[in-house]
Amino acid sequence: MTETPSTSSINDLLRVMADLRTPETGCPWDLEQTFESIAPYTIEEAYEVADAIERGDRDDLKDELGDLLLQVVYHARIAEEEGSFDFASVARAVTDKMIRRHPHVFQKDHVGNVDAVKVKWEDIKAEERASKAKKRGSKSTTDPAGLLDDVTLALPALTRALKLQKKAARVGFDWNDPRAVIAKIREEIDEVDEALGDGNEDHVREEIGDLLFVVTNLARHVDVDAEQALKDANLKFTTRFAYIERELRRIGRSIEDASLAEMDALWNAAKVASSDSSA
Repeated sequence: MTETPSTSSINDLLRVMADLRTPETGCPWDLEQTFESIAPYTIEEAYEVADAIERGDRDDLKDELGDLLLQVVYHARIAEEEGSFDFASVARAVTDKMIRRHPHVFQKDHVGNVDAVKVKWEDIKAEERASKAKKRGSKSTTDPAGLLDDVTLALPALTRALKLQKKAARVGFDWNDPRAVIAKIREEIDEVDEALGDGNEDHVREEIGDLLFVVTNLARHVDVDAEQALKDANLKFTTRFAYIERELRRIGRSIEDASLAEMDALWNAAKVASSDSSA
């Protein structure tokens, strides 16, 4: 049977990875890698995919998706070497999962709208969690998997906070008015202030964490992407700080020699300049 180009390309990639991991003839660096040592690269490649998408660079996106695919192949190869699973079983598992989670497509189980699809998706995921827990023997049938159990600990904190809040909201554990969240933010700020007065670093960290969590909740309630909002704030900060540096260089000063008052004045000038440019 003739392979399609896509199948051939994937098989070529699998063969390259096998060659890289072949003892004696493979690459010394690749041979010493483990799941743990490769995991940071996997996370980094996922972020680079997101970056290419944000920049609208399709050529770069193609390359970055390839790098991310390489990570999948890498993990699968290590697993195959230890006898756990292989790339084919990874592809088969996710194919089966997509079919199982889309009964409205593959089983013609009609759903009315996107919200109904999301509810069905979460219900199916809950059934999968309970099935996994039962199979592993980690929970009895009278002690089902918790609603938040599948929110991955390794997620970036902002992303995980949002996922936890959305899941809790599904069962009614949520505020019903953004202004109530704002009131909670004020309460958390007061608690940060109190913790600062205590001088206890652990207490301060805990209260700042609570504040960040509630601010994320406010963004969710007003349909603002908290991650994108923070990215925008980062860009605004770097743009205004660059303005300060340029203006100081223009008058023959360095950023290290400038006083806080000078930098603050230039910061305000940068705000005015950016406001004028957006008008």
